[in-house]
Amino acid sequence: MSNVIHSASCCDDVPEAVTLTVDKARQRIIDTVHPITSCEKLTLRNALNRVLAEDIISPMDVPGHTNSAMDGYALSGDDLPQSGEQIYQIIGKSFAGAPFSGRCKAGQCVRIMTGAVMPEGTDTVIMQEHIETTGPDGVRIADGHRREQNVRQAGEDITAGSTVLQTSHKLTPADLGILSSLGIGEVRVYRRPRVAFFSTGDELRSIGEPLAEGDVYDSNRYSLYGMLKRLDVEVLDMGVVRDNENELRKAFSEAAAMADVVITSGGVSVGEADYIKPILEQTGEINFWKIAMKPGRPLTQGRIGNSLFFGLPGNPVAVMVTFYQFVQPALNYLASGRKSLPMTIMATSTGNIFKRPGRYEFQRGILEQSADGQLTVRKTGQQGSGVLTSMSLANCFILLPEDCDGVSSGETVQVQPFSTFI
Repeated sequence: MSNVIHSASCCDDVPEAVTLTVDKARQRIIDTVHPITSCEKLTLRNALNRVLAEDIISPMDVPGHTNSAMDGYALSGDDLPQSGEQIYQIIGKSFAGAPFSGRCKAGQCVRIMTGAVMPEGTDTVIMQEHIETTGPDGVRIADGHRREQNVRQAGEDITAGSTVLQTSHKLTPADLGILSSLGIGEVRVYRRPRVAFFSTGDELRSIGEPLAEGDVYDSNRYSLYGMLKRLDVEVLDMGVVRDNENELRKAFSEAAAMADVVITSGGVSVGEADYIKPILEQTGEINFWKIAMKPGRPLTQGRIGNSLFFGLPGNPVAVMVTFYQFVQPALNYLASGRKSLPMTIMATSTGNIFKRPGRYEFQRGILEQSADGQLTVRKTGQQGSGVLTSMSLANCFILLPEDCDGVSSGETVQVQPFSTFI
């Protein structure tokens, strides 16, 4: 593929020969990612959100014994009344951690608590709400019950020797509970991806610095930092780098030496790209330069040395859109070796949405549930790539494919909830 970079703007027309579709761009990126294979061992409390580097094989049954799912009375299912009522003698009690040691015979039952081991001779539990006491040592039970009701069988959840969690699975709070229930205190996980990022631009100032005419505060670094911190990655913030080829070359070299992924914002649109082009040509390669999308068309992706490189646009909304649509899936694949895209759902548009065919648009929307339970979506307002409040107000992207020529109020559209990116 040619390394020639063409100037690009989100407002340009979309020449087919130099612009990729969103789907093709995603595939090209994934084709360049080599998942991490190095790993480390961590205690359970430090392993949340980490990716397993081994299958977890259960050393035991869970539950480890057949037990009661309710507070009630344990008896044999063969001894249930077929019609009418029957009186049973209470011969003991079984508590969780203090089981009944005797055997239950016909006409007998055992008072049992939730989680307690089922006594010998029993296989059924009658809820305490469904009995009538006849005295301190007796209960009356009516018909209508079934054998083995309200009982959890040994190994019902997990059987010894089974694969509980597979390699490349990202550990959730529930997984930590499962592992602890098996007595497993440490797990082997893959190393976290290291991500270095910086902003480019002579006009950018850090918070606390005075603004001269034409200067702006660097918002992109904070948005990128926030999105990266939600992922299980090691974040390396390299600050702001001036629009100077030597300084940029040094920053790229330092970032690539210590990170698996290098992300920049700005410096990839009209009038600024000449600095990035020679650096990538000399130290790595350019995979692609333009995508048929809005916002975020001038997205550069390639490699610097052994590191993946993403040159995001400078406009703040375009930074967030391109990160969620391209960078985050690549980081997830790098960390786990599993390909995934955020979930999408369908909703009814409550307003007209203007769009011309030719580009894939990610408009910002507010997804709501109406009083009758239907999902509806509406635009946040102005959709310019510099209107960062459109992201702050939104809770989803409204997905408008390349061939879409607009949406009328009442039509169904595909949306991508922001909650899927967490």
